[in-house]
Amino acid sequence: MAELNTDDGGGKKGGKVRSKKGNSRVDLTAMVDLAFLLITFFMLTTSLNKPQSMDLGMPEKDPKNPPPPVLVDERRTMTILLGENDKLKNYMGLIETPIEAPKFLSYGKEGIRKDILSRVKSVPLVTGDPKKGLIVIIKPSKKSTYRNLVDILDEMAICKVPTYAIVDITPAEVALLDKE
Repeated sequence: MAELNTDDGGGKKGGKVRSKKGNSRVDLTAMVDLAFLLITFFMLTTSLNKPQSMDLGMPEKDPKNPPPPVLVDERRTMTILLGENDKLKNYMGLIETPIEAPKFLSYGKEGIRKDILSRVKSVPLVTGDPKKGLIVIIKPSKKSTYRNLVDILDEMAICKVPTYAIVDITPAEVALLDKE
């Protein structure tokens, strides 16, 4: 039982005779019970942050029946290569005949995001069909981190890229990524 005792200090004060006061005693058990009930109530009624995740639809690979290659206009295709130490390189078109020279970029709004946003606007003008937008092919290398892949997927969502895919990197692209 929790209690609060108060004492009058004891001892004689001067020569006056005073009546003895009884010790006041406050029982704190009910207050402690109420505090724990309130703590329990608020712990159970608050909602914790639920983890947010982005849907990623990946097709199943069937080694017996590989899917036929999809032919796409190379003016619509941007390839992003993810390398080690937060490096990324991108190019438009095919690796054998890129439309522009491959270039290293950084993550963030002044790096890859700026380039993607300009391509999202310019590709429908180049193709002449507003329904045919940019296609981004993301190719992580074995040296890239999971965080790099998540960062580039976030950039796809921020830039509202209509079509993007995660594909295995080729040896020629690994060599291009290692070359500075």
